[in-house]
Amino acid sequence: MKQSALFTKTRKEAPTDEVAENAKLLIRAGYIHKEMAGVYSFLPLGVRVMNNIAKIIREEMNALGGVELHLTALQDREVWEKSGRWSDEVVDNWFKTKLKSGTEVGLGFTQEEPLTRILSEYINSYKDLPKYVYQIQTKFRNEARAKSGILRGREFLMKDLYSFSRTDKEHEDFYERSKTAYTNVFTRAGIGEKTYLTYASGGTFSKYSHEFQTLTSAGEDIIHICDVCHVAVNEEISKDVSSCPVCSGALSRTEKAVEVGNIFSLGTKYASVLGLSYTGEDGEKKPVVMGSYGIGLGRLMGTIVEVFADEKGIVWPESVAPFRVHLISIVGANGEVVKKEADALYETLTQKGIEVLYDDRDLRPGEKFADSDLIGVPTRVVISEKTIAQGKLEVKDRKTGTVSMLSQSELFQDLQ
Repeated sequence: MKQSALFTKTRKEAPTDEVAENAKLLIRAGYIHKEMAGVYSFLPLGVRVMNNIAKIIREEMNALGGVELHLTALQDREVWEKSGRWSDEVVDNWFKTKLKSGTEVGLGFTQEEPLTRILSEYINSYKDLPKYVYQIQTKFRNEARAKSGILRGREFLMKDLYSFSRTDKEHEDFYERSKTAYTNVFTRAGIGEKTYLTYASGGTFSKYSHEFQTLTSAGEDIIHICDVCHVAVNEEISKDVSSCPVCSGALSRTEKAVEVGNIFSLGTKYASVLGLSYTGEDGEKKPVVMGSYGIGLGRLMGTIVEVFADEKGIVWPESVAPFRVHLISIVGANGEVVKKEADALYETLTQKGIEVLYDDRDLRPGEKFADSDLIGVPTRVVISEKTIAQGKLEVKDRKTGTVSMLSQSELFQDLQ
């Protein structure tokens, strides 16, 4: 993409009412636009990052055996009344509205009830199970406070997967495999080393639920870490769990963290009240055992920004970056020669399947370099009269700051 084709521009300052570092940087770099507190539009660069995150998640959920669908955002009051979660006294972050007929509906904040109702039309026998169904869909939560940028929004994109199993054992086997899939997602997104499988309150159906918590000073949670097992315990249950749940060793340190994913056992609660059952091999009717597995895509994106940003701007891991290369032309006296070389390199990189943001704008070098640092593409390639004279390209690694003079063939080799 040529940078001149973008309608967005970088900004020196974020909105004065924005307090979250992730949102400040993403707004300044042209990834998002703040509509109101907790509500952000994703601009072209932001959409590219979100699509890359979604691609990683889809690949891991598909490998886990998941089947993708897309449910409605508008929610039928009746199905939520059956589960007891329609009342504002039970769920205090509903967004609700009315159809012109006067019928009250909700905007979905999660999807256990409607999906259970759908599956009840298709699951009858033990031969129909297990099933693992997921979606990537916009959710709505009427948060009392929304001051953490895209880490905690009122409207946000979420991957929610639900498992439907015959027995507790079958459910537990999938639950363990989901831990591995989630670890793969966060490793591929670049934050694996800073993300801990965290034991948290289990609610009604199991001793623990599990969160995936990423270390960052922007985090709202406190976790107690076992560095031997690379697991942690959420502060909320630390009085009951004083040692590592895996090795029984000491929880050696305490850190702030943000929850980037969670997995829950749901038991048969929703299946029982919504009529999701199957006929077993013995001919008896039995309720389906369920689990819920969530990842907020915007929260993951914001966490990556919080973890890796430096004083110059955003630093994207290659796997989620909007582009692999930021190509910058520095036009001097021989402007046509530089432009010709830069255009040719842009075409060659594109033909090789390497995604490039080409800064073809008529700006001073300092402005282009500052924009490049702020936007955070992993590799910056500069073409100028000086580099042409040397028969080389100036290549800078955004993460390390290392600058190398490479030939085109050396650059292509590095980008493979």
